Amino acid sequence: MKLVTVVYQDQSFVGALVDNYVINLNQVMDSPELTMLGLIQGGKALLQSAKDKVERADINVSGYPVGEVTIKAPLSDPGKVVCVGNNYMDHCREQNVTPPEKPLIFSKWPSCIVGPDDEIILPNESEQVDFEAELAVVFGKEGKNILEDEVFDHIFGYMIVNDISARDVQFSDGQWVRGKSFDTFLPTGPYIVTADEIDNPHDLSIRLTVNGEALQDSNTKEMIFDITDQITYLSKGFTFKPGDILATGTPHGVGVFRKPPIFLKDGDEVSISIAGLGSLSNRCVSESSSL
Repeated sequence: MKLVTVVYQDQSFVGALVDNYVINLNQVMDSPELTMLGLIQGGKALLQSAKDKVERADINVSGYPVGEVTIKAPLSDPGKVVCVGNNYMDHCREQNVTPPEKPLIFSKWPSCIVGPDDEIILPNESEQVDFEAELAVVFGKEGKNILEDEVFDHIFGYMIVNDISARDVQFSDGQWVRGKSFDTFLPTGPYIVTADEIDNPHDLSIRLTVNGEALQDSNTKEMIFDITDQITYLSKGFTFKPGDILATGTPHGVGVFRKPPIFLKDGDEVSISIAGLGSLSNRCVSESSSL
């Protein structure tokens, strides 16, 4: 299923995207308090129940045309957002750096999450705001010391994220978290695709455009450490919980390593598409303009 969080007439609900309609899961499951995080935490039994209800749902009763709802960030309240840096061979080549021997890890705060069509605020503190198209994993099952053959049992689904980065802040700080966690610096969506619909997450085209110009165009098969490598490595140190997000790295073409560099400007439109996961678009607005 393609799962969304939407707003309709000031009411928020969890939905399943079917053709050009959104089925109201809160309604068909008779659960008005259901959230995306609650659906994920409910495990496989609740997800299967949701699928069964969607299959039997009457679009005329429980469905809303996509054009009549506002699609928000699918999951706005994860427990943690874990990210992997320098994880594509083509990204290492463009920097002329040796690929890392172990996954390079950092985090972003959940407070920087926004959804489709939300604005990316370019902070006054930075003159070098960059883009990074990434495939994200959404966890559906708690686990620590996860074994290789158990990794995909812990995955609820996948979505697109944009790891927006203030490069001048990132590099001057000497660590990455602040420069990557300004408010609005993690656009996500447009939906979470459940894991059963993605046969091979390691062979998906991934593309980013700015104002229609393709700047990143690659494939997830360029990953240095695949999803299994990342999750087994990370889960040795901490427990993944349902609703946690793992951003798996970005391919070549980011702005800072272009000659000359390209950074986001007020009014720019950034769009990411990943095979099977739809398209995520956001407009950039300077902080001073947004006040």
